[in-house]
Amino acid sequence: MNVYLQNYMLQVPNILDLAQKRPVMLEALDILHEKERQTPGAVQYSIKRYSRIPQWNAEDMGMMVYHYKKNEPAACYLELRFCVSGNVYCRGKEQECLNCRNGLTKVCSEKEDTIDVMNFTFLPEHLLQFVKSPRSFSFTNDVLCFKHPSSFTKILPLCSRVRVILESLLSNTYTESFENIYINAQTQMLLLYSLECMLGDKEEETFSCKFLANESDRDKILKAREVLLEHIGEPITIKDLSRKVAINECYLKKGFKEIFGTTIFDFYQSQRMEHAEYLLYEKGLSVTEVSLMLGYSSISHFSTAFKKHTGLKPCELLLR
Repeated sequence: MNVYLQNYMLQVPNILDLAQKRPVMLEALDILHEKERQTPGAVQYSIKRYSRIPQWNAEDMGMMVYHYKKNEPAACYLELRFCVSGNVYCRGKEQECLNCRNGLTKVCSEKEDTIDVMNFTFLPEHLLQFVKSPRSFSFTNDVLCFKHPSSFTKILPLCSRVRVILESLLSNTYTESFENIYINAQTQMLLLYSLECMLGDKEEETFSCKFLANESDRDKILKAREVLLEHIGEPITIKDLSRKVAINECYLKKGFKEIFGTTIFDFYQSQRMEHAEYLLYEKGLSVTEVSLMLGYSSISHFSTAFKKHTGLKPCELLLR
């Protein structure tokens, strides 16, 4: 489905109703897990995991919702909503049981078929950072700057890249600051792929790197990204990274660039600086403390890297 549902009254259809193709009584569903979180400076998200009713035949789908209210910037925001069925989890448990962790899901007595509903809300102050030139005219810029004059909802197909990110968000085990870093990184990719789907810029993906046709090799590239996020404060070389995920250095660099659209260094540096900004501005840590936490050998090296990424010196950010 690739059509706009005009949303002038901001009455957005329930994604479960659309996925099931008929109204769903939410109060009658068994909720196995529920989580809601506000990632500092980024995105608010919620996950609701329902027990799947056997006779249900829900369609996996996504939805972009653009909320616009003229002359009321506080009422403007962008939403991504997703419904994914067919996943199996240990019922009522935050972590998988021993059988599931060992790959023995068939003998798990607690497994449950589920439907996962995920909502991500992006505020204007977060989206503006992605606009290269607010004066340029394009549909994407109008949406990100909230200049598009009317609210809308668009149904999005779930390509394999979006599915990979949704699955990683559902299964991540990070906590505290690491979870903030991870969620922030994943939701940015989710926004990118959703905008591409909305604009029809890319159909179902094909890889120019032939080795990426192998699912196990793609998983290694995805794992490399997770390892980088785990080492925000402990710089890791590409050589060590390739060893950790068991893939050739050349394949690692080419595969990472193709899947994520950026180099390993640029991705890692961007995540470090975003975390630095969070620690300085939100947590109130000193420049010296943040520099040490991120593994820099000197404050001057950290300040140079920070200014290159943000346009400001760390001390200038603290004065804002």
